[in-house]
Amino acid sequence: MRRDELNQPLHKRSLRQRLWGKRPGALVCAYALVLTGMIGGGAFIAHQPHPFAGEPILVVAVAPVEEIKTASIEPLPEQPEEAVVDEPSPSKKISVKVEPAIDQQSYEQDATIYVSAQTPLTKAPIAGLVETSAQGPLPRIGDGKKPSEAYARNVAMGIIHSDAPKLVIILGGMGLNEKLTASAAKDLPSDITMAFAPYGENLQAQVNKARANGHEVLLQLPLEPVGFPAANPGPKTLLADGTEAENRDSLYWHMSRFTGYTGIVNYMGGRFLASAPAVKPLLSELRKRGLLFIEDGSLPLSATEDVAKSLNYQVRRGQTVIDANPDPDSIIAALNLLEEEARSNGTAIGTGSGLDITIKTVNDWARSAVDRGVIFVPASAAFKGRLG
Repeated sequence: MRRDELNQPLHKRSLRQRLWGKRPGALVCAYALVLTGMIGGGAFIAHQPHPFAGEPILVVAVAPVEEIKTASIEPLPEQPEEAVVDEPSPSKKISVKVEPAIDQQSYEQDATIYVSAQTPLTKAPIAGLVETSAQGPLPRIGDGKKPSEAYARNVAMGIIHSDAPKLVIILGGMGLNEKLTASAAKDLPSDITMAFAPYGENLQAQVNKARANGHEVLLQLPLEPVGFPAANPGPKTLLADGTEAENRDSLYWHMSRFTGYTGIVNYMGGRFLASAPAVKPLLSELRKRGLLFIEDGSLPLSATEDVAKSLNYQVRRGQTVIDANPDPDSIIAALNLLEEEARSNGTAIGTGSGLDITIKTVNDWARSAVDRGVIFVPASAAFKGRLG
Protein backbone atom coordinates (compact mmCIF):
# COMPACT_ATOMS: atom_id res chain seq x y z
CA MET A 1 0.00 0.00 0.00
CA ARG A 2 1.31 3.48 -0.82
CA ARG A 3 2.19 5.93 1.98
CA ASP A 4 -0.50 8.25 3.42
CA GLU A 5 1.01 11.75 3.06
CA LEU A 6 -1.50 13.33 5.52
CA ASN A 7 -0.33 11.21 8.41
CA GLN A 8 3.39 11.97 7.98
CA PRO A 9 5.22 14.64 10.03
CA LEU A 10 6.00 17.99 8.30
CA HIS A 11 9.69 17.84 7.50
CA LYS A 12 11.77 17.70 4.41
CA ARG A 13 12.20 14.15 3.11
CA SER A 14 15.45 12.81 1.77
CA LEU A 15 15.94 11.92 -1.91
CA ARG A 16 15.86 8.18 -1.13
CA GLN A 17 12.52 8.58 0.66
CA ARG A 18 11.04 10.59 -2.20
CA LEU A 19 12.12 7.97 -4.77
CA TRP A 20 10.83 5.10 -2.66
CA GLY A 21 7.46 6.86 -2.40
CA LYS A 22 7.21 6.94 -6.18
CA ARG A 23 8.06 3.28 -6.68
CA PRO A 24 5.79 1.31 -9.11
CA GLY A 25 3.11 -0.98 -7.73
CA ALA A 26 3.27 -4.81 -7.64
CA LEU A 27 0.91 -5.18 -10.62
CA VAL A 28 3.06 -2.96 -12.81
CA CYS A 29 6.14 -5.01 -11.87
CA ALA A 30 4.35 -8.24 -12.78
CA TYR A 31 3.36 -6.85 -16.20
CA ALA A 32 6.93 -5.75 -16.80
CA LEU A 33 8.33 -9.20 -15.95
CA VAL A 34 5.87 -10.98 -18.26
CA LEU A 35 6.62 -8.58 -21.11
CA THR A 36 10.37 -9.02 -20.63
CA GLY A 37 10.00 -12.82 -20.69
CA MET A 38 7.95 -12.75 -23.89
CA ILE A 39 10.43 -10.45 -25.64
CA GLY A 40 13.41 -12.51 -24.49
CA GLY A 41 11.77 -15.82 -25.49
CA GLY A 42 10.84 -14.50 -28.91
CA ALA A 43 14.38 -13.29 -29.51
CA PHE A 44 15.76 -16.72 -28.48
CA ILE A 45 13.43 -18.62 -30.84
CA ALA A 46 14.13 -16.23 -33.71
CA HIS A 47 17.86 -16.92 -33.49
CA GLN A 48 17.62 -20.72 -33.45
CA PRO A 49 19.45 -22.35 -36.42
CA HIS A 50 16.78 -25.06 -36.97
CA PRO A 51 13.12 -24.33 -37.80
CA PHE A 52 12.03 -27.19 -35.52
CA ALA A 53 14.30 -26.30 -32.60
CA GLY A 54 13.24 -27.93 -29.39
CA GLU A 55 11.71 -30.98 -31.06
CA PRO A 56 13.39 -34.41 -30.59
CA ILE A 57 15.86 -35.16 -33.35
CA LEU A 58 16.90 -38.66 -34.41
CA VAL A 59 20.28 -38.88 -36.11
CA VAL A 60 20.81 -41.88 -38.34
CA ALA A 61 23.66 -42.94 -40.56
CA VAL A 62 22.68 -43.21 -44.19
CA ALA A 63 24.80 -45.50 -46.30
CA PRO A 64 26.23 -43.96 -49.48
CA VAL A 65 24.24 -44.56 -52.63
CA GLU A 66 25.63 -47.45 -54.63
CA GLU A 67 25.14 -47.94 -58.32
CA ILE A 68 22.93 -50.96 -58.90
CA LYS A 69 23.10 -52.61 -62.26
CA THR A 70 20.04 -54.39 -63.54
CA ALA A 71 19.10 -56.05 -66.78
CA SER A 72 17.29 -52.91 -67.89
CA ILE A 73 20.52 -50.90 -68.24
CA GLU A 74 22.71 -53.59 -69.75
CA PRO A 75 23.91 -52.90 -73.30
CA LEU A 76 21.51 -54.17 -75.94
CA PRO A 77 22.56 -56.97 -78.26
CA GLU A 78 24.44 -55.79 -81.33
CA GLN A 79 21.68 -56.84 -83.71
CA PRO A 80 18.36 -56.85 -81.86
CA GLU A 81 15.36 -58.19 -83.61
CA GLU A 82 13.02 -55.54 -84.94
CA ALA A 83 9.31 -55.68 -85.50
CA VAL A 84 8.05 -53.10 -88.00
CA VAL A 85 4.50 -51.77 -87.70
CA ASP A 86 3.12 -49.88 -90.67
CA GLU A 87 1.15 -46.73 -89.90
CA PRO A 88 -1.60 -45.47 -92.22
CA SER A 89 0.95 -42.89 -93.42
CA PRO A 90 3.75 -44.60 -95.42
CA SER A 91 6.24 -41.97 -94.30
CA LYS A 92 6.33 -43.20 -90.69
CA LYS A 93 7.51 -46.48 -89.23
CA ILE A 94 7.65 -47.63 -85.59
CA SER A 95 10.55 -49.88 -84.63
CA VAL A 96 9.98 -52.11 -81.60
CA LYS A 97 13.20 -53.57 -80.19
CA VAL A 98 12.72 -56.99 -78.61
CA GLU A 99 15.27 -57.71 -75.89
CA PRO A 100 16.14 -61.29 -74.85
CA ALA A 101 14.10 -62.62 -71.92
CA ILE A 102 15.68 -62.27 -68.49
CA ASP A 103 16.13 -65.56 -66.71
CA GLN A 104 15.20 -65.02 -63.06
CA GLN A 105 13.67 -66.86 -60.18
CA SER A 106 11.20 -65.35 -57.75
CA TYR A 107 10.31 -66.63 -54.30
CA GLU A 108 7.29 -65.73 -52.28
CA GLN A 109 6.95 -66.99 -48.72
CA ASP A 110 5.27 -65.65 -45.61
CA ALA A 111 7.86 -66.40 -42.95
CA THR A 112 10.13 -64.87 -40.36
CA ILE A 113 13.81 -65.71 -40.66
CA TYR A 114 15.94 -65.84 -37.51
CA VAL A 115 19.69 -65.74 -38.06
CA SER A 116 21.83 -67.21 -35.29
CA ALA A 117 25.42 -66.12 -35.74
CA GLN A 118 28.36 -68.11 -34.39
CA THR A 119 29.18 -65.37 -31.90
CA PRO A 120 31.82 -66.14 -29.25
CA LEU A 121 30.48 -66.23 -25.71
CA THR A 122 31.96 -64.25 -22.84
CA LYS A 123 35.32 -65.68 -21.85
CA ALA A 124 35.27 -67.69 -18.61
CA PRO A 125 35.75 -67.27 -15.75
CA ILE A 126 33.92 -63.99 -15.17
CA ALA A 127 35.23 -61.96 -12.25
CA GLY A 128 32.97 -62.12 -9.21
CA LEU A 129 31.33 -65.42 -10.22
CA VAL A 130 34.07 -67.67 -8.86
CA GLU A 131 34.55 -68.93 -5.31
CA THR A 132 37.93 -70.30 -4.25
CA SER A 133 37.75 -73.67 -2.49
CA ALA A 134 40.06 -76.49 -1.48
CA GLN A 135 38.97 -78.44 -4.57
CA GLY A 136 39.36 -75.46 -6.94
CA PRO A 137 37.19 -72.68 -8.41
CA LEU A 138 33.46 -73.05 -7.80
CA PRO A 139 30.62 -71.10 -9.45
CA ARG A 140 28.68 -68.66 -7.31
CA ILE A 141 26.26 -65.75 -7.56
CA GLY A 142 28.11 -62.44 -7.55
CA ASP A 143 26.85 -58.84 -7.75
CA GLY A 144 23.36 -60.12 -8.47
CA LYS A 145 24.54 -62.14 -11.48
CA LYS A 146 24.02 -65.88 -11.79
CA PRO A 147 26.36 -68.16 -13.74
CA SER A 148 23.25 -69.51 -15.49
CA GLU A 149 22.73 -66.04 -16.95
CA ALA A 150 26.26 -64.72 -17.33
CA TYR A 151 27.54 -67.80 -19.21
CA ALA A 152 24.39 -68.33 -21.28
CA ARG A 153 24.06 -67.84 -25.01
CA ASN A 154 21.69 -64.92 -25.63
CA VAL A 155 18.45 -65.66 -27.48
CA ALA A 156 16.29 -62.91 -28.98
CA MET A 157 12.95 -62.42 -27.24
CA GLY A 158 11.33 -62.65 -30.66
CA ILE A 159 12.43 -66.27 -30.76
CA ILE A 160 11.50 -67.02 -27.15
CA HIS A 161 7.95 -65.72 -27.69
CA SER A 162 7.48 -67.01 -31.22
CA ASP A 163 5.10 -69.81 -32.17
CA ALA A 164 7.79 -71.62 -34.13
CA PRO A 165 8.82 -75.09 -32.85
CA LYS A 166 11.95 -74.79 -30.72
CA LEU A 167 14.41 -77.60 -30.03
CA VAL A 168 17.04 -77.91 -27.31
CA ILE A 169 19.69 -80.49 -28.24
CA ILE A 170 22.27 -81.38 -25.58
CA LEU A 171 25.20 -83.60 -26.58
CA GLY A 172 27.18 -85.04 -23.66
CA GLY A 173 30.46 -86.83 -23.23
CA MET A 174 32.38 -83.83 -24.56
CA GLY A 175 35.96 -83.39 -23.45
CA LEU A 176 36.83 -87.09 -23.33
CA ASN A 177 38.06 -87.11 -26.95
CA GLU A 178 39.73 -83.76 -27.55
CA LYS A 179 39.89 -84.08 -31.33
CA LEU A 180 36.25 -85.11 -31.67
CA THR A 181 35.15 -82.37 -29.27
CA ALA A 182 36.99 -79.71 -31.29
CA SER A 183 35.37 -80.98 -34.48
CA ALA A 184 31.91 -80.91 -32.90
CA ALA A 185 32.42 -77.38 -31.59
CA LYS A 186 33.39 -76.19 -35.05
CA ASP A 187 30.85 -78.07 -37.19
CA LEU A 188 27.65 -78.18 -35.11
CA PRO A 189 25.19 -75.26 -35.16
CA SER A 190 26.03 -72.84 -32.35
CA ASP A 191 22.69 -73.34 -30.63
CA ILE A 192 23.50 -76.99 -29.93
CA THR A 193 24.47 -77.24 -26.25
CA MET A 194 27.62 -79.19 -25.33
CA ALA A 195 27.81 -81.06 -21.98
CA PHE A 196 31.33 -81.82 -20.77
CA ALA A 197 32.25 -84.88 -18.71
CA PRO A 198 34.46 -84.06 -15.70
CA TYR A 199 37.09 -86.70 -16.50
CA GLY A 200 38.69 -85.31 -19.67
CA GLU A 201 42.13 -83.76 -19.99
CA ASN A 202 42.75 -80.10 -20.71
CA LEU A 203 39.07 -79.42 -20.02
CA GLN A 204 39.18 -75.64 -19.62
CA ALA A 205 40.88 -75.17 -22.97
CA GLN A 206 38.30 -77.43 -24.64
CA VAL A 207 35.44 -75.56 -22.99
CA ASN A 208 36.93 -72.25 -24.08
CA LYS A 209 37.05 -73.44 -27.71
CA ALA A 210 33.43 -74.58 -27.57
CA ARG A 211 32.30 -71.25 -26.12
CA ALA A 212 34.43 -69.37 -28.65
CA ASN A 213 32.35 -71.12 -31.31
CA GLY A 214 29.15 -69.93 -29.61
CA HIS A 215 28.13 -73.15 -27.83
CA GLU A 216 26.54 -73.00 -24.41
CA VAL A 217 28.15 -75.46 -21.99
CA LEU A 218 26.81 -77.73 -19.23
CA LEU A 219 28.63 -79.93 -16.71
CA GLN A 220 27.74 -83.63 -16.73
CA LEU A 221 27.42 -84.83 -13.15
CA PRO A 222 27.87 -88.59 -12.47
CA LEU A 223 25.10 -89.89 -10.19
CA GLU A 224 24.58 -93.38 -8.81
CA PRO A 225 22.75 -95.67 -11.25
CA VAL A 226 20.77 -98.80 -10.52
CA GLY A 227 23.26 -101.69 -10.23
CA PHE A 228 26.12 -99.62 -8.83
CA PRO A 229 29.04 -100.42 -8.53
CA ALA A 230 28.81 -102.92 -11.39
CA ALA A 231 27.54 -99.99 -13.44
CA ASN A 232 29.91 -97.21 -12.42
CA PRO A 233 29.79 -93.68 -13.90
CA GLY A 234 33.28 -92.85 -12.60
CA PRO A 235 35.25 -91.53 -9.63
CA LYS A 236 33.46 -89.43 -7.01
CA THR A 237 29.99 -90.45 -8.16
CA LEU A 238 27.30 -88.96 -5.90
CA LEU A 239 25.58 -91.82 -4.03
CA ALA A 240 21.94 -92.17 -2.96
CA ASP A 241 23.01 -93.43 0.48
CA GLY A 242 26.01 -91.13 0.80
CA THR A 243 26.06 -88.55 3.56
CA GLU A 244 25.29 -84.95 2.68
CA ALA A 245 28.89 -83.97 3.45
CA GLU A 246 30.32 -86.75 1.25
CA ASN A 247 28.10 -85.89 -1.69
CA ARG A 248 28.83 -82.17 -1.31
CA ASP A 249 32.56 -82.90 -1.35
CA SER A 250 32.16 -84.94 -4.56
CA LEU A 251 29.93 -82.26 -6.09
CA TYR A 252 32.53 -79.57 -5.40
CA TRP A 253 35.24 -81.69 -7.01
CA HIS A 254 33.21 -82.05 -10.20
CA MET A 255 32.18 -78.38 -10.29
CA SER A 256 35.81 -77.26 -9.93
CA ARG A 257 37.02 -79.10 -13.03
CA PHE A 258 36.32 -76.11 -15.32
CA THR A 259 34.37 -72.84 -15.44
CA GLY A 260 31.91 -71.31 -17.88
CA TYR A 261 28.92 -73.67 -17.56
CA THR A 262 25.34 -72.54 -17.07
CA GLY A 263 24.17 -75.62 -15.22
CA ILE A 264 24.23 -79.37 -14.61
CA VAL A 265 22.89 -82.35 -16.53
CA ASN A 266 22.94 -85.79 -14.96
CA TYR A 267 25.07 -88.66 -16.21
CA MET A 268 23.22 -91.88 -15.33
CA GLY A 269 21.71 -91.61 -11.82
CA GLY A 270 18.67 -93.91 -11.87
CA ARG A 271 19.00 -94.75 -8.15
CA PHE A 272 20.17 -91.34 -6.98
CA LEU A 273 17.45 -89.28 -8.70
CA ALA A 274 14.70 -91.61 -7.44
CA SER A 275 15.66 -90.74 -3.84
CA ALA A 276 14.18 -87.44 -2.64
CA PRO A 277 16.51 -87.25 0.42
CA ALA A 278 19.51 -87.48 -1.91
CA VAL A 279 18.15 -85.08 -4.52
CA LYS A 280 17.16 -82.26 -2.15
CA PRO A 281 20.68 -81.26 -0.96
CA LEU A 282 21.93 -81.36 -4.55
CA LEU A 283 19.22 -79.07 -5.92
CA SER A 284 19.54 -76.78 -2.89
CA GLU A 285 23.25 -76.34 -3.62
CA LEU A 286 22.66 -75.67 -7.32
CA ARG A 287 19.94 -73.15 -6.54
CA LYS A 288 22.21 -71.36 -4.06
CA ARG A 289 24.96 -71.11 -6.69
CA GLY A 290 22.73 -69.86 -9.51
CA LEU A 291 22.98 -72.97 -11.70
CA LEU A 292 20.39 -74.76 -13.84
CA PHE A 293 19.53 -78.45 -13.63
CA ILE A 294 18.34 -80.55 -16.56
CA GLU A 295 17.49 -84.22 -16.32
CA ASP A 296 18.49 -86.08 -19.47
CA GLY A 297 15.21 -88.00 -19.94
CA SER A 298 16.74 -91.46 -19.66
CA LEU A 299 15.10 -92.33 -16.33
CA PRO A 300 11.59 -93.80 -15.94
CA LEU A 301 11.25 -92.68 -12.30
CA SER A 302 12.57 -89.51 -10.70
CA ALA A 303 11.95 -87.37 -7.63
CA THR A 304 13.55 -84.32 -9.26
CA GLU A 305 10.43 -82.33 -10.17
CA ASP A 306 8.67 -82.83 -6.81
CA VAL A 307 11.78 -81.84 -4.86
CA ALA A 308 12.32 -78.81 -7.12
CA LYS A 309 8.78 -77.56 -6.47
CA SER A 310 9.33 -77.78 -2.70
CA LEU A 311 12.45 -75.60 -3.14
CA ASN A 312 10.81 -73.13 -5.56
CA TYR A 313 13.48 -74.07 -8.07
CA GLN A 314 13.02 -74.64 -11.80
CA VAL A 315 14.25 -77.83 -13.44
CA ARG A 316 13.76 -79.23 -16.92
CA ARG A 317 13.54 -82.79 -18.21
CA GLY A 318 14.50 -84.11 -21.63
CA GLN A 319 11.82 -85.81 -23.70
CA THR A 320 14.10 -88.41 -25.27
CA VAL A 321 17.65 -89.68 -25.65
CA ILE A 322 18.15 -89.35 -29.39
CA ASP A 323 20.94 -91.95 -29.72
CA ALA A 324 19.73 -94.63 -27.34
CA ASN A 325 20.11 -96.77 -30.46
CA PRO A 326 23.24 -95.26 -32.05
CA ASP A 327 22.60 -95.68 -35.76
CA PRO A 328 21.65 -92.93 -38.24
CA ASP A 329 18.11 -94.14 -38.98
CA SER A 330 17.23 -94.50 -35.30
CA ILE A 331 18.72 -91.10 -34.47
CA ILE A 332 16.76 -89.44 -37.29
CA ALA A 333 13.56 -91.16 -36.14
CA ALA A 334 14.11 -89.88 -32.60
CA LEU A 335 14.79 -86.36 -33.87
CA ASN A 336 11.62 -86.44 -35.98
CA LEU A 337 9.58 -87.41 -32.91
CA LEU A 338 11.26 -84.58 -31.01
CA GLU A 339 10.25 -82.15 -33.74
CA GLU A 340 6.63 -83.32 -33.48
CA GLU A 341 6.76 -82.71 -29.72
CA ALA A 342 8.06 -79.20 -30.31
CA ARG A 343 5.32 -78.46 -32.84
CA SER A 344 2.69 -79.61 -30.36
CA ASN A 345 4.04 -77.97 -27.19
CA GLY A 346 6.29 -75.16 -28.43
CA THR A 347 9.58 -76.65 -27.24
CA ALA A 348 11.24 -80.02 -26.70
CA ILE A 349 14.53 -81.16 -25.17
CA GLY A 350 16.60 -84.01 -26.56
CA THR A 351 19.87 -85.37 -25.22
CA GLY A 352 22.56 -87.52 -26.75
CA SER A 353 26.20 -88.55 -26.60
CA GLY A 354 29.19 -86.98 -28.27
CA LEU A 355 29.64 -89.94 -30.59
CA ASP A 356 30.92 -89.32 -34.10
CA ILE A 357 27.76 -90.82 -35.64
CA THR A 358 25.50 -88.71 -33.40
CA ILE A 359 27.36 -85.50 -34.19
CA LYS A 360 27.25 -86.11 -37.95
CA THR A 361 23.59 -87.16 -37.98
CA VAL A 362 22.46 -84.22 -35.83
CA ASN A 363 24.45 -81.81 -38.00
CA ASP A 364 22.85 -83.09 -41.24
CA TRP A 365 19.34 -83.30 -39.78
CA ALA A 366 19.55 -79.81 -38.27
CA ARG A 367 20.08 -78.24 -41.69
CA SER A 368 16.90 -79.78 -43.09
CA ALA A 369 14.97 -78.99 -39.90
CA VAL A 370 15.78 -75.29 -40.25
CA ASP A 371 14.24 -75.37 -43.74
CA ARG A 372 11.04 -76.70 -42.12
CA GLY A 373 10.91 -73.75 -39.72
CA VAL A 374 12.44 -75.44 -36.66
CA ILE A 375 14.48 -73.15 -34.41
CA PHE A 376 17.32 -74.49 -32.28
CA VAL A 377 17.90 -72.81 -28.92
CA PRO A 378 20.48 -73.41 -26.15
CA ALA A 379 19.57 -75.20 -22.92
CA SER A 380 19.19 -71.97 -20.90
CA ALA A 381 16.42 -70.77 -23.24
CA ALA A 382 14.17 -73.57 -21.95
CA PHE A 383 13.97 -71.65 -18.66
CA LYS A 384 12.96 -68.28 -20.17
CA GLY A 385 9.79 -66.52 -21.30
CA ARG A 386 7.08 -68.70 -22.74
CA LEU A 387 9.44 -71.65 -22.56
CA GLY A 388 10.15 -71.21 -18.86
